Amino acid sequence: MLGPAFVAAIAYVDPGNVATNLTAGATLGCTLVWVVVAASLVAILVQFQAAKLGMATGESLPRLCRGRFTRLASLMLWSQAEVVVLATDLAEFVGAAIGMHLLFRMPVAASAVATAVVSLALLELRRKGRTRPFELMSAAALLLVGAGIGYDIIVTGHQSASALAAGLVPGLGAEGAPLLAMGIVGATVMPHAVYLHSALVQGRGMTTAAARRQPDLVRRILRVDCSLALGVATVINVSMIALGAGLGAATGGAWTGDLPAAHAELAARVGGAAALAFAVALMASGISSSGIGTLAGDVVMRGFLGRRVPVHVRRVLTMTPAVLALFSGVSLTGLLVLSQVVISLGVPVALFLLVHFCRDKSLMGPLVNAPYTTWIAGAAAVVVALLGCSLPILLLW
Repeated sequence: MLGPAFVAAIAYVDPGNVATNLTAGATLGCTLVWVVVAASLVAILVQFQAAKLGMATGESLPRLCRGRFTRLASLMLWSQAEVVVLATDLAEFVGAAIGMHLLFRMPVAASAVATAVVSLALLELRRKGRTRPFELMSAAALLLVGAGIGYDIIVTGHQSASALAAGLVPGLGAEGAPLLAMGIVGATVMPHAVYLHSALVQGRGMTTAAARRQPDLVRRILRVDCSLALGVATVINVSMIALGAGLGAATGGAWTGDLPAAHAELAARVGGAAALAFAVALMASGISSSGIGTLAGDVVMRGFLGRRVPVHVRRVLTMTPAVLALFSGVSLTGLLVLSQVVISLGVPVALFLLVHFCRDKSLMGPLVNAPYTTWIAGAAAVVVALLGCSLPILLLW
């Protein structure tokens, strides 16, 4: 039963995370580390509930919504979920293409095509039922991203343990901090991973009836799976902020988070090995997470609407905006950060849906949420919803 959380965890270290966390570190130092830690703790709780919901009901979260809400409500929920999936696909595809361009010096068009081919190959592996190899590849990609970021932190230097510790104290006083904090929330608590995780746990060697007969065992297994996978993702995300702060300090504030510029600065100041590690980490992040986004889109459409589009067709359709962005000449790093802000607007919807269903004893049986779990998850959803509602004001101010 272990493994689905590692697939979901890939969504927590996608190129949107890389861009947002590096930008936060470069411009604000380690002051937003507390946002990453807090959002990651919420993410562990959220993914645990999503997995438990799938085990207890044998249904995905979108499918449960279609069965219990009106058709209009399901259509509205599907619409917002598709926007989240599109924003996710944009970040993942653009990040992977940047990584391949930096690594192989491929033209943008060629890197876009290569990214599409590799992501389609990964989807084919999952489609043919080879679930365990797919999960092992996801775990390997997670560790590869962490290894690349970790190596760059060591060779770049300019790290401060006291600054990292001070970053655990909440605060949003710096200019631009609220917007970046919302981007971090969107990059860390990923709504599409919630929808996907509730589907991935089904058929894991334990039927719904068996899960209901052994609720304590199910809870222990899911806690281990979620805590281990997302714990690794949390360390990687904090490391990204530390790398951004170190590289920003090394350049005297000249570098402010741009990904291609980060590669160039690493090559010039530290050496080719550091630049190589950065490009490999970015490419692994984008390619591995691109298939996750497409699978999530399939779960969303099939669940909310009762329809499905072949995953390969979905991949081609959803990568079109990313290809256009690659040819448009806009700031790709800024586009990645903005995509995470858009994703953050879908977080409270997924959280409220989880709280609504997981507190229902008639639906969850012995796996129903404890009252304190419902209160904590509900409070997290309210806080994120308030932050999301304030975002347009922050953007216009």
